[in-house]
Amino acid sequence: MGTYLKKQAEFVVVGSGPGGATVARQLAKAGRKVILLERGKDHRGQWYYGTHLGCLIYCDKMGLLMTEEGLQIVRGIMTGGSTNLFCGCASPPPAWLKKQYKINLDAIVKETIDELKIAPLPRPLWGRATQRVQEAAGELGYNWEPQPKFMNVSRGEPFDCGAKCMLGCRCGAKWTANEYVDEAVRDGCELLTGMTAKEILVHNGAAAGIVASVPGGKGILRVEAQTVILAAGGIGSPVILQHSGLPEAGRGMTMDTTAIVCGESRDEGMHMDPPMATSFCDDDNGYMLSTLLDPWMLYPLLLTLRGPRNPLRFLRYGKTMGVMIKLKDEISGGISMEGKISKSLTEQDRWRLNHASNLARRILIRAGCRPETVFVGPLRGTHPSGTVRIGELLDTQLESPIKGLYVSDASCFPEALDRPTVLTLIALSKRLAEHLLSKDKPKAKPMARTKTKAKGLTRKTTRRKKKEDADVPEPPVSEPPPDESLGEG
Repeated sequence: MGTYLKKQAEFVVVGSGPGGATVARQLAKAGRKVILLERGKDHRGQWYYGTHLGCLIYCDKMGLLMTEEGLQIVRGIMTGGSTNLFCGCASPPPAWLKKQYKINLDAIVKETIDELKIAPLPRPLWGRATQRVQEAAGELGYNWEPQPKFMNVSRGEPFDCGAKCMLGCRCGAKWTANEYVDEAVRDGCELLTGMTAKEILVHNGAAAGIVASVPGGKGILRVEAQTVILAAGGIGSPVILQHSGLPEAGRGMTMDTTAIVCGESRDEGMHMDPPMATSFCDDDNGYMLSTLLDPWMLYPLLLTLRGPRNPLRFLRYGKTMGVMIKLKDEISGGISMEGKISKSLTEQDRWRLNHASNLARRILIRAGCRPETVFVGPLRGTHPSGTVRIGELLDTQLESPIKGLYVSDASCFPEALDRPTVLTLIALSKRLAEHLLSKDKPKAKPMARTKTKAKGLTRKTTRRKKKEDADVPEPPVSEPPPDESLGEG
């Protein structure tokens, strides 16, 4: 028989990625009792962190999580979530979030940019290949901008960034949600790792807590709380909701479907350059372009998917340049209650991919790549999202049909962002924390103007006193202020 654990808190947060870590940090900072559940462990400080072996350890299904259509999804299962694996990019929320959904995050985004010192990397650190891509795009009439980053160069010991950044930052320059988790724990939040959330406890239509399995699956943890915040990601959250009586969760999804267009240069390649140092957003045609190349060990594996001869290109990896395409893909497919993922490209998605691929090819050739070497790599899913959408299953405060149950991760996006998501997730989660704290703030009671009767006076004594007082003229008295109470005796 397995173990049975029971805990209580004001708030229970599921998932320690950018959404969950932010909510837990804000609530703990306010002195509230918070329990934070994380399915993975904290791998920071381990010798393998930031290596290819490390990715096999802390990526879902060893990095081979696939949709039914063969789309690869890289999903970090550890404290800090996939911020351990992202390129450290920050983009403000798209304008349509405020215009169409009336969610204004401007002030919170500015505060976060200032707090975390988000800014582009200095141009000398970009690397020569990245600079050539930006210059080539400019010559073709496309204005590529320096990409703001969750990176502080001064924290690097020394700053050492390249394609390997996507394995986990070893030099310490990149911010991850682990830092918010650490702050939450210092402020009293209880972090429980190795816990896999199973379903929401619901009582009379309201959230009452959550049930999770303990490490090894040989026991049950029951956390009772009146407020539950799901932040298990675009894949995890809809599965938990389906198990909790909301079968509509997971119906349709977006993925910011991504491909890398590569080409071989006559000069040095891009593998030593910080990824995504400069980028270009084409909102009219629905995609984003940026400089990016896969880490050296992953590159030949992806080439294999294109045919048996293609891995030989790996021998020229040092001269390879890449332009990433991130699509604003339409809602399609979905996630089943068993966690099976389906995501196919629509006709519009395919048109956008082809439009972006043509532009990326032109830029690479202009930057010095030989035309015959340019190819489009396999598709992958970088931002599983839109599975519990605002405006359908969630209101604008991120609350679900189950009262007291909120969702604060990429699953809440009403449509694809087609740009880096982390800054938007932090802002949404700070906004949610403000909402939760304002709901529980006690209201000041106005002081009533009352008359109190002196103790020990009987009704007969009171009548006799009133008669005696009537024979004696009272001196004039001033009216007391409205908030004073009047008393006898």
